[in-house]
Formats: sequence, C-alpha cells, structure tokens
Amino acid sequence: MSKFKENLVNYQNLTRKIRDFFYSRQVIEVVTPSLLDTPTTDVYIDSIELSVNHALSKSSKFYLHTSPELEMKRLLSKGSGDIFQICQVFRDNEQGNINSNEFTMLEFYRVDFDMHQLMDEIEELLVVLGKNDPVQKMSYAQAFFDFSDIDILNSDIEELKKILQSLGLNSDYDWIEDMQTVLFVHLIEPKLKDIPVCFIYDFPKHQAALAQIDGLVANRFEMYIKGIEIANGYQELQSSEDYRSRFNQELIKREKLSKSIPAIDEQFLKELSSSSLPFCSGVAIGIERLFTLTSL
Repeated sequence: MSKFKENLVNYQNLTRKIRDFFYSRQVIEVVTPSLLDTPTTDVYIDSIELSVNHALSKSSKFYLHTSPELEMKRLLSKGSGDIFQICQVFRDNEQGNINSNEFTMLEFYRVDFDMHQLMDEIEELLVVLGKNDPVQKMSYAQAFFDFSDIDILNSDIEELKKILQSLGLNSDYDWIEDMQTVLFVHLIEPKLKDIPVCFIYDFPKHQAALAQIDGLVANRFEMYIKGIEIANGYQELQSSEDYRSRFNQELIKREKLSKSIPAIDEQFLKELSSSSLPFCSGVAIGIERLFTLTSL
C-alpha cells in the first residue's frame, strides 16, 4: 500500500472511531447548514461571503459557516439532547503552517456536563484514538504561576504592559485580553510542547467568548497536544440576553479594529428567547490537527 493510500485509510479509521465513540454513547450525529444568512461576530474570525442565484435574477448573499456552533445550539434549544457533527468549516484570512481557509471540525455538545466532565470525555476519546499519553490539566492562572511567576488574573493593564515591555514585546493594545494572549503565546505555549496532552482551563473572564463566567474566570478550556492547540471548549451560555450581550461586545471590538460589522443573528436570539439552551458544555476540535498529532 502506498503512503498516500495509507494516510487516506488512517484518516478514514480516525473518523470512523470518532463516530463509533459517540454512537456507543447515544450521542446523535447531526448535519446543519453551511450557508448562513449572517456572518460570525467573532472578533478574530472572518466569514467568507458568497453571492448566489445571479442567473435566476434572485441574487442573494450568504456566508459559509466558520463553525456549526449556532446552528447546533438551535437544535439543543429545541430539545435535541447530546449531539455531534463532523463537517467542513470555512474562514477568511486564515493562512499558515497549521491554519487554512477550509478545514474539518468535530463539534459536540453534552447536556448536563460541566466543562470538567467534557474534558474527561475528550480524554476518553483520545484513548480510543490510540493516544494513551499521560494527560495534564492546569488552570490558566496556575500555568502562569508555574511557568512565569505572573499572577495573571490579578494583573491590570498597566502591570501587563510593563511585563510585555520588559520582554521586548509589543505592549500597544487596547484590551487586557490581547496582552494576556500575547504573554500566553510567548511564555506558556513553548512550555506545553514538553507535555504530551494538556488541558488549560478557567481562562480569564475577558477571554470568555461564549462561555459562562464565574468571578474572575470563564468556564472555558483549550486542549494542547505537544504545544499545538487542538480543542476549544465552553460551559455554554444559556439565555438569549447573555448571547446578545456577548455579540454586542464583539461588534464593538470589531469596529475598533476597523473590521466589518456584521448583523447579529436575530433569529437565533429569538429562538433562544422562547426556549433557552439546557445546561451543557461543548467543544470544537480540529480534525486535521488531531489526525496529525495522534499519528506521531
């Protein structure tokens, strides 16, 4: 068998094992639309815009989904229960050694799971996929204490600015979360390369995205394999009001950065206002990265 064909077979086996894992746990596989009426509001992710039906004189504007997140949350709000999806996603302005405009994503949601239960399940999935390395879990704050002796949760903008300057890094940022992220990339991620599998959880509240907030931290986690981010998960927001607030915060930042200001998905908020999400946790995992790093 050629190396090329062997890779195809191995990739097929990976996705089959993922599906079997969830089927065995009665998690329903779903398929949601890839063409959406509204783009993402995420500050650092851009949707790809399409115009269709020109020849029919019914030209319409759509956006390729950057993740199936909101569409899957629609299903959760309607009572779907536990669900998963493996699909292609599309993002503009993404190019690099490990980034691409199109890639495959596994996204799944577990009702009545907190984020620690979800991390445990991801660990069990890794074992099924043949990744039996020891798993280390540490909070965002603990990682900074252990690897840089910085009290990241209690350091304000001016303190972080001084730390960045002392390291010879750019300190010209408007938001504290950008400073935290730059320090994480330069001080923490290099240390994670020595850890086979590592979960970083309890991100600072300013990096909550669409996760629940508890005091100074967001109920959010990321998983790294040999220093490469593979997964991003949340203990999910539940109410329409919370989602609207987060979307608006993102739009304010996009405007400040002179980026396009998309319309908020009002239909999504309307559906949540009548039937909010159940308590649940969800995660997105990059399949190509997972395949590469579990094969090493």
